[in-house]
Amino acid sequence: VQLQASGGGLVQAGGSLRLSCRGSGDNFSSFTVSWFRQGPGKEREWVVGASKSGRGPSYADSVKGRFTISRDNLQNTVYLEMNNLRPEDTAVYYCAANRALYIGLLASQYPYWGQGTQVTVSS
Repeated sequence: VQLQASGGGLVQAGGSLRLSCRGSGDNFSSFTVSWFRQGPGKEREWVVGASKSGRGPSYADSVKGRFTISRDNLQNTVYLEMNNLRPEDTAVYYCAANRALYIGLLASQYPYWGQGTQVTVSS
């Protein structure tokens, strides 16, 4: 599967953005999809994931209550709605996919990656 992430931008603290990750080339519903982010000088970290099983998504504590992941398998797209953004959310955001049933938290567990989209939150 090929992934293309989009929707990043510059926003003030407290603002919102919606990221999109569109898959192509394979049956998108057979993939578990996660969003990772990598801030300046930081390691890539898992943010949120949506299992192909349809079970409830999982969120990192740092974004719980502010970020919402959803998927539209008919549109082959996973969305990340980000509300109440903070300067510490500034990062390049990547969507990633694998065929596992569970949501992995490690980047090494995902063989398929989008190109990343920059999110910058100003204070």
